[in-house]
Amino acid sequence: MLRFIGFAFGVLFFSGLTGSAAQAQETVQSMLAAQIRTQGFSCDKALGARKDIKRSKPDREVWVLRCGNATYRVGRAPDMAAKVQVIR
Repeated sequence: MLRFIGFAFGVLFFSGLTGSAAQAQETVQSMLAAQIRTQGFSCDKALGARKDIKRSKPDREVWVLRCGNATYRVGRAPDMAAKVQVIR
């Protein structure tokens, strides 16, 4: 019985981790889309966001945001407007 409880707890714990990772990714793309919209760019539907490791620095994150109508490179630094570049 104790073995079963440990197994059930492990399944619940690890399934929660994968769900949290998916929610975090969704939050990043929706947050980036909202930010570039406030700066005058069009993002009709946020399809995905990935961090650009090569261009990112400790004090400046760079993301590639895919929207239904365009793809953007978004540079974010604390307390500053995002630097947005249309890729295509």
